[in-house]
Amino acid sequence: MINNQRESEHTNGVRRGLFWFRHDLRLHDQPAIPKLCEEVSEITFAYILDEQHVLPNEFGFAPMGEHRHTFLLQTLSDLEQSLNKYGHKLVVLRGKTADCLVNLLRAGDYTHLGVSQHCGYNETAQLNTVKRFFDTLTVIETATYGLFDVNSFPFAIEDMPDVFSPFRRKVEKHCEPLPVAKTISQLPKPYAPEVEQQYRFEINVELPASPSHTFVGGEKAALSHLNRYLFYWHAAATYKETRNALDTWEHSTKLSAWLANGSLSPREVVRQVKEFERTIEKNDSTYWIYFELLWREFFHWLQCKYGVKWFRFSGIQGKTPSTKHDPETFTRWCEGKTGYPIVDACMRQLAETGYMSNRGRQLVASCFVHELRQDWRYGAAWFEHQLVDFDVGSNWGNWLYLAGVGSDPRGHRQFNLQKQTDTYDPDGTFRNKWL
Repeated sequence: MINNQRESEHTNGVRRGLFWFRHDLRLHDQPAIPKLCEEVSEITFAYILDEQHVLPNEFGFAPMGEHRHTFLLQTLSDLEQSLNKYGHKLVVLRGKTADCLVNLLRAGDYTHLGVSQHCGYNETAQLNTVKRFFDTLTVIETATYGLFDVNSFPFAIEDMPDVFSPFRRKVEKHCEPLPVAKTISQLPKPYAPEVEQQYRFEINVELPASPSHTFVGGEKAALSHLNRYLFYWHAAATYKETRNALDTWEHSTKLSAWLANGSLSPREVVRQVKEFERTIEKNDSTYWIYFELLWREFFHWLQCKYGVKWFRFSGIQGKTPSTKHDPETFTRWCEGKTGYPIVDACMRQLAETGYMSNRGRQLVASCFVHELRQDWRYGAAWFEHQLVDFDVGSNWGNWLYLAGVGSDPRGHRQFNLQKQTDTYDPDGTFRNKWL
């Protein structure tokens, strides 16, 4: 949306724009950038590393751990290289997000701010804070994170279904994913603001080559992996049958990390999957990739509906679980020393790689809540710390679900660990590798 407000008098008639990257660290499918470019003659691109992400939180550890931090720095390095091709640099700041952004907007006397919409509680609060400081700032905000914008739905967000199945049925009946925005061909003149030294942050990370079986941050690695998965491996044709594998690279899409920090657009994923269906094969597995993206979409908008309740012990249902936090038990779970072999193997995989399969996440969360009787918020916070693909909607939404205080209508999602072990690791290969 565009707030039409009077132009700042401090820029002597120059219309100057700041594009604030958040969870959209790419140049493809970025509708806010061309809209901003149409309005301004000078532009700056910026990203803010919020210091709260690397300082201990109420759970005793930093929200962002080493795996995701490295992946993020690689992504920022890749983004800067892409901007360099247009004659632009990426301004990276570190501090409290709102403080950094207010300081930057004042330093540059910007008339316009471009940003991608995000439904996260903190993301919404940060942008609202900035808007209160600058009542003459024109804000260009577009839906970029998901497949749809709020106007796509046949319901108001406050009336959206709290359960996935009715949400999916309504969306599939009434909605089509928004088209992929055209990639920019040229940009306005770059503008370099004077920024206080205390906020400056230099990206100092080597961007490795993009091998085919690991997570490397950045838009180029994301698009390369998507192309390889679809058109070289043809793995989408069997995704539904193989997606529950615990420890193989090609059996699930592995797109989640790039989707989480926005170096890959979900609309671009849908576009390329449709091309795969048109040229190679269309079946239940190719549909299931879209199905999983709808789960991501569901949690994204549900957090918008419930705000701070997303993080409360009683969840969105307002029910108090009969669990508690025991530091010793929590530590054993984090270190993979619970005595449940399948759980311990998954937790050690997470610690070493920053990744765990979707099946593994369900098993260790179920064990944490039901066998160990622990406060689900600590498990969700540990995942946030460890996961390279952390996403506030999907991570906390799934933990709410497993804890019985979220979107699960049954309210008690417990997995039989022995049965799950027999099904997904019958010969012990996975356990032997990680234990």
